[in-house]
Amino acid sequence: MAKIYYDQDCNIDDIKDKTIAVIGYGIQGRGQALNLRDSGLKVIVAQRPPLQKAAGQAGDNYEQAIKDGFKPMSVEEAAAQADVIIILTQDHLQADIYKNSIESHLTKGKALAFSHGFNIHFKFIVPPKDVDVFMIAPKGPGALVRRQYEEGKGVPCLVAVHQDATGKALQIALGYAKGIGGSRAGVIQTTFKEETETDLFGEQTVLCGGASELVKAGFETLVEAGYQPEIAYFECLHELKLIVDLMYEDGIQGMRKCVSDTAEYGDMTRGCRIIDKRTRQEMQKILKEIQTGKFAKEWMDENKMGRKNFFEMREAGESHLIEKTGARLRAMMSWMPAKL
Repeated sequence: MAKIYYDQDCNIDDIKDKTIAVIGYGIQGRGQALNLRDSGLKVIVAQRPPLQKAAGQAGDNYEQAIKDGFKPMSVEEAAAQADVIIILTQDHLQADIYKNSIESHLTKGKALAFSHGFNIHFKFIVPPKDVDVFMIAPKGPGALVRRQYEEGKGVPCLVAVHQDATGKALQIALGYAKGIGGSRAGVIQTTFKEETETDLFGEQTVLCGGASELVKAGFETLVEAGYQPEIAYFECLHELKLIVDLMYEDGIQGMRKCVSDTAEYGDMTRGCRIIDKRTRQEMQKILKEIQTGKFAKEWMDENKMGRKNFFEMREAGESHLIEKTGARLRAMMSWMPAKL
């Protein structure tokens, strides 16, 4: 069983006298920074002004940081002032940000923190041995982290220590977790390796890659058999939310108890024909690619080469019939949240 820490196990005084630099004021950065500040901690924010941003990269959150009462500064300034530096930008940007703007300011006794272990685990970032390196990873988006905190609740977090130079890395990490409200729900101890590899595996085989391909395959099978795309969309994509919500709230068996007996029988007798031995073998191959660093290298190389394959695949996805059909049908649904 995993070790789980709660409020009584975490002491915010372990981080009270430290300046925390939040690098990147995106959704996760904003939620964590606001919660830390509201917990009485000293927080500074590094976020580029919009005019300085590179094409397709972050920067639009500068004005939001000002509206929220922060005085956004450069990464170099924040890293120089901070005792704890948490990098909350996208994975493929972190190594360059670290090398160009943080590394020279990472002096003995400071702490470098993350909410995903990608760059540390795959050694795109290799910190000096005399600093603490830890991870606090909320298991939810930054907006939820903020909303739960404001309601007096919290989002469960993962905690991991990669490097304990001061002998207090775990205490500092748990103090940080308490500052963002995570210890109200529970903070589960893990490692950078476990968090990174399971996170990538889940995204690729189930949550994003597996689910999206399964939905498209079902849609295409019905359309190719002569059924209307609108009907195929409802059966293979639209109603998926109902099933996922039921599983989210009460597990797989809880979901099965809420659907018809016909659906449950079809689930138990046909699902294993879709996710069969070959699928599981392919999952094992994908896990191996993650564990060996093959995927990480492939993704970082894709970014270095200008993302040609990435953009081609994105464009192909956007032109798929399921997207055109979905856009028309969602326009009929008045309950859908308005896009910002």
